[in-house]
Amino acid sequence: MSPDSPSQEEQDAMAAEWAAALAEAAPPPAPATQVATEVAPEQVSTPSFANFSPTTAGGTAGDINMILDIPVQLTVELGRTRIPIKNILQLAQGSVVELDALAGEPMDVLVNGYLIAQGEVVVVNDKFGIRLTDIVTPSERMRRLSKAA
Repeated sequence: MSPDSPSQEEQDAMAAEWAAALAEAAPPPAPATQVATEVAPEQVSTPSFANFSPTTAGGTAGDINMILDIPVQLTVELGRTRIPIKNILQLAQGSVVELDALAGEPMDVLVNGYLIAQGEVVVVNDKFGIRLTDIVTPSERMRRLSKAA
């Protein structure tokens, strides 16, 4: 267990808190003979949500700290191609698969499948890396998302 991992007692305490919260949130079961057909206006309440803006009024980091440790999948894509299964079955060591990207073309950097940047391959300490050359703006990302939908 790493030093940052919660102990078994902490995990049990968190599980108990979740169970209590879920029990409070669950509506009581309706009697079998009674069916609710209408909700009275006084039974409806407006939910309140925490403010998730990146900065607070003072200009310091706010609730964004809650999501900074969430892992995401970062992918660097050299290119793509579509080939029939029969060609895949014929692949062997030394086979070459042609991709749709041209040599020297920037590579796409994707986070959870969404394009966020483009870059070029670099080698640092015998390991491959990518030097970002262009960051996709938030408005461009939204435009691409709306086109895909």
